[in-house]
Amino acid sequence: MTVTEKSGAEKVELTAHRRSVANGVFTGASAAAASLILVVLAAVAAFLLTEAWPALTMDAAELGDRISWIKPEDGQSLIQVTGYLVFGTVLIATMALLIATPLSIGIALFISHYAPRRLASGLGYIIDLLAAIPSVVYGLWGSIVLIPVLQPFYDFLGTYLGWFPLFATDPTTGTVSATGRVALSASLVLAIMVIPIISSVSREVFLQTPKLHEEAALAMGATRWEMIRMAVFPFGRSGVIGATMLGLGRALGETMAVYMILSVGLSYSWNVLLSGKHNTIASYIAGQFPEANAIGVSALIAMGLALFIITLLVNMAARWIVSRRSEFSGAN
Repeated sequence: MTVTEKSGAEKVELTAHRRSVANGVFTGASAAAASLILVVLAAVAAFLLTEAWPALTMDAAELGDRISWIKPEDGQSLIQVTGYLVFGTVLIATMALLIATPLSIGIALFISHYAPRRLASGLGYIIDLLAAIPSVVYGLWGSIVLIPVLQPFYDFLGTYLGWFPLFATDPTTGTVSATGRVALSASLVLAIMVIPIISSVSREVFLQTPKLHEEAALAMGATRWEMIRMAVFPFGRSGVIGATMLGLGRALGETMAVYMILSVGLSYSWNVLLSGKHNTIASYIAGQFPEANAIGVSALIAMGLALFIITLLVNMAARWIVSRRSEFSGAN
């Protein structure tokens, strides 16, 4: 082997060694980042469980003596109050999701497949900008502007659809709430807040649909809607589910907007047009935390633990749904 050949071989070997080291460093950094997420999640769960344990293990009567918002004489306990809040949280977030998801998918489809390029770019920017608005601004807007506009609509629902449990009127007055600070108002504001999240993710998923799939559908004589139904929706189904679960997570944990809009109460009521019937975990914690004593903080953290478990279960269910539907996805 000549000197030149030997030098070239050494350079190749050195380059391969450097690549191997770089790949090892990158792999280790990626694994560390992924592990950090698990560590943080475990740390949060451990903190919630540790801090909530005193309230969870305390006798209901003693807990009622030390916390003003738990009344054992009325049959209340920490579990019962948490149950009311879990019901209100899930009800308001679910209604928000039912309102927001169809609108978000429609917006995403219009931007990705119907609107002219210039209009789509500007509209996409505006939708993304909505996600940057603070929740307290949504709360102010909802309580001052939106609720007075919605009140005549609520009266209409109570008058003509009062037989339906969701829109039932007050048995004593025969009308819906005159303030408009009801669960449906909170759900509508939450729906507006999660629309940017769901529509942005769905739009990007729809834009990733292979052009060959779309062109093949059109070449077979399909209309644009049929092409979307046969090519775009199957490809983006998993992404839309993931986007919807992101929106649900935002709705479940929202605090200030609900706190500023809702006239709170504790019950298992389905009447979303009556005030003083519902509350959410996050809103309740925000309202009680400033004046809570040590055991009161522990009880509020126990409610936070319940919200943490709900969010975890929602995300696990979403992952299961995505994995079940992935075999039908055009991405495969």
